Amino acid sequence: MKINNVQTWLVDIPQKPPIAPYQNRYKAGTSKEALIIRLETDTGLVGWGESPQRWIEGKPFDGTEAAQLAERLGGWDPFDVERLYLEGGIDDVFLLSGVEMALWDLMGKAAGRPLYQLLGGAVRSKDVELAACMGIQPYDRAGEIARLYVEMGFSTLKTKAGRDAQEDLTMVRGVRDAVGDKLKLRIDANMGYQPETALELARDLEPYALEYFEQPVPMYEIAAAAEIRTRTTTPVGLNESVTTLDMVMEIIGQGAADVLLPDTYQCGGILAVKKVAAVAEAAGIPCVMHCAHDLGPKTAAMLHIVVSSPVFNLANDCTYYGLVDDIITSPFTIERGRMRVPEAPGLGIEVDMAKVNRFLKR
Repeated sequence: MKINNVQTWLVDIPQKPPIAPYQNRYKAGTSKEALIIRLETDTGLVGWGESPQRWIEGKPFDGTEAAQLAERLGGWDPFDVERLYLEGGIDDVFLLSGVEMALWDLMGKAAGRPLYQLLGGAVRSKDVELAACMGIQPYDRAGEIARLYVEMGFSTLKTKAGRDAQEDLTMVRGVRDAVGDKLKLRIDANMGYQPETALELARDLEPYALEYFEQPVPMYEIAAAAEIRTRTTTPVGLNESVTTLDMVMEIIGQGAADVLLPDTYQCGGILAVKKVAAVAEAAGIPCVMHCAHDLGPKTAAMLHIVVSSPVFNLANDCTYYGLVDDIITSPFTIERGRMRVPEAPGLGIEVDMAKVNRFLKR
């Protein structure tokens, strides 16, 4: 079985409240852009992958990446995933992650097995617990959204943060005043603070009993993250810092994180995330799957990773309920804050080309 055809599309799907408008420290967004990758083999099997649009650094995707990938992937055996990292010649980690996801989809379909069985088999309930997400909000609106998420059955809330320390404290107070401890609470500063400010804010957050303070400092400020852990009682989660295994080993060596949040597009793919999870498990550090406003293929990948990995024992980030639609034929459903891993071969999803064309980025 060899790859003989590559296609890519850039799609843009609107988002709806309470997700939209999703304000992080960089900008407010009301839609989700993603690159969709289709790999076909000489046996007729088709594999699908997804990578989020790159909007902070580097050249954005434009949907014309197929020619570039075809040159690298023509004749490639989908089962050669490890070799893809070593010899595939795809230096763009975002693009690599989408290709690698499609290879796993092909492997599962060739084996006639859902992906989680290829990744080690189910080690927990196939109804995966999710954390609802919220952009930066003022006091009153933060409380309103928190109450809504409690009604929807979520157990955990993650908010964006990182523009201003006082703004973050006000938002956290709004959530706690509205719902008390009915929601576990985590905030994500997206590297927004210099070490001194992050340390002071972590101290101010202590009374609010956060599950963790995510990426309070720039990605390479590992020592600063470790200092927050030692000088406050606010737990620290790291996401942007979780890229290569070398970075993960540095985080562990310096005692810089209570939680790690890997993602396929930051680590390089599903296998890369599984490696991070194995190292974290050995170090006794829990993991949470990060979310990049994922569409169907990447959401499916998250579910398969989580259900097959013992270390993902906290609620995993999700904004799927904020999409107006998806590109897959049967969109996922969320019931009381949980989503079920698909059982069909591979990722367990099928892409609807009519929807792809409907949401094509023009």
